[in-house]
Amino acid sequence: MEKILDLITRKMRQAFADAGYDPAFGRVTVSNRPDLCEYQCNGALSAAKQYKRAPIQIAKAVTEKLDPADYSLVEAVMPGFINLKLSDEFLRSYLEQMRTAGDFGVEKIGAGKTIVVDYGGPNVAKPLHIGHLRSAIIGESLKRLYAFLGYHAIGDIHLGDWGLQMGLIITELQERQPELCYFDKDFTGPYPTEPPFTIAQLEEIYPAASAKKKVDPDFAHRAHAATFALQQGRPGYRAIWQHIMNLSVADMTKIYDRLDVHFESWLGESDADPYIPAMIEDMKAKGLTVVSDGALVMPVAEETDKKEVPPCILVKSDGSAIYATTDLATMIQRMQDFHPDKILYLTDKRQALHFEQVFRAARKAGIVKPETQLEHVGFGTMNGKDGKPFKTREGGVMRLEQLLADMTAFVRAKVVENQIVADEEVDATTDTIALAALKYGDLSNQPTKDYIFDMDRFAAFEGNTGPYILYTIVRVKSILSKYGPWEHLSVQTPANGYAKDLMLSMTKFGPTLEAALKTSSPNLICAYIYELAGCVNKFYHETPVLKEPDKTLKAGHIALLGLAKRLLETSIHLLGFCAPEKM
Repeated sequence: MEKILDLITRKMRQAFADAGYDPAFGRVTVSNRPDLCEYQCNGALSAAKQYKRAPIQIAKAVTEKLDPADYSLVEAVMPGFINLKLSDEFLRSYLEQMRTAGDFGVEKIGAGKTIVVDYGGPNVAKPLHIGHLRSAIIGESLKRLYAFLGYHAIGDIHLGDWGLQMGLIITELQERQPELCYFDKDFTGPYPTEPPFTIAQLEEIYPAASAKKKVDPDFAHRAHAATFALQQGRPGYRAIWQHIMNLSVADMTKIYDRLDVHFESWLGESDADPYIPAMIEDMKAKGLTVVSDGALVMPVAEETDKKEVPPCILVKSDGSAIYATTDLATMIQRMQDFHPDKILYLTDKRQALHFEQVFRAARKAGIVKPETQLEHVGFGTMNGKDGKPFKTREGGVMRLEQLLADMTAFVRAKVVENQIVADEEVDATTDTIALAALKYGDLSNQPTKDYIFDMDRFAAFEGNTGPYILYTIVRVKSILSKYGPWEHLSVQTPANGYAKDLMLSMTKFGPTLEAALKTSSPNLICAYIYELAGCVNKFYHETPVLKEPDKTLKAGHIALLGLAKRLLETSIHLLGFCAPEKM
């Protein structure tokens, strides 16, 4: 379905052509003076120089060629602006097409294309903390947005499961329980199905081993050796690794499920590891690598660089691979498995240089096709009210599970205090509102910007917040349920100015989604639904919807609110949360 601005522009360009002017001058924009008009065209001002005519003369000639049935206002004003207001019938017809079309007539611009969204990146054997929050929330929203616009969208968690932390855990476990069969080279198996540690013990083992490595060179050496042995396939170490994976993935899944974040692919660095040797040899054969201070690197600097871009390190002087190596090998795997047209990475913005190096290396090595898009969305930090990175009261990094518990408890107190729902519905309603408060509070900020985590503001039921959006949806649900079946009702011409404002806001749905995808900015969807919710509430407050005595007019009001509800619910789904039935 054609976007409304494109439709109006097409008609304006035809009017320019019919008046004898280049149709390229007929671009229409949303008015920057909504008190005067809804849309405007300034093309006559640009055309005046080419045609050596006064802009107002051109503007008047063009307006005479426009179909008056499409507009309630068409005027040429000095020095040559064309001001437009859509006719009620034009708007009604457009909204009715949106109502009856699949997915509101939004163009599936990604049809036939595949995108891989890398938005996890947690390390196994470590609890998820608030540093994992933004990648999960923003990544899930962008994945859903790409899917809605027609892409085959694959979310990949990209687990950190193959590095030194594994060797550290194995070495620490051996010091604590040397009698375990995993450390007996003569043991032929099978190994136990139950792990020799719980997830809580595992989360204590890793930091203890990490601290020991810093002060005990021998321990550090043994941990490196254990890592190498694991990667070479030592059976006992592989069995421990599998235990670690099973416990960690189960624990992560619980947290991600609470966040309503889901991955189609649960691959990790270990899955990409087999691709590394052949990749390195291919790069050497192509003459892309050099040895620098004992390390194998690929120069990726370009003449147009305005600042230094260091070489991409592939193999360190000690023979080990690093993140860049794994990321490149993972690209090879993704290209073979998924054949993506685009790969999108969500990480802290401080990793921007890393991804610039990796993307350049991938293109030089021919790992991705020339037309394959590679994009890094670097996000800012979540800070406390002091403006510094958010931490626990003790000054440590807060576990994501704790943050969710704190937000849920905070919202629950409000739900209970205000008696929003019956006692048996408190828990489910609280969880829904808390998730909306957390996600909307994050996503309403531009991803690249740092923001202040303010629980009071995020959980407020008024203002630009998730609970306000949910309250609007629940209010509309209540009105519709009181009316009865409404899904079959057709959109009517706007009954008043508030209805028209609401209808004009609805037409921005498709363009907003495309803009959000183009700029990787879910905050644009937040801004849109805040505007839409505001229009819904103004219309409801100023219009006697259920008390309207005219049945036809009442049906028009209900049809309008029904479409608004569907648009709001679809939008919050794209942001990664939903609305309760009562609130």
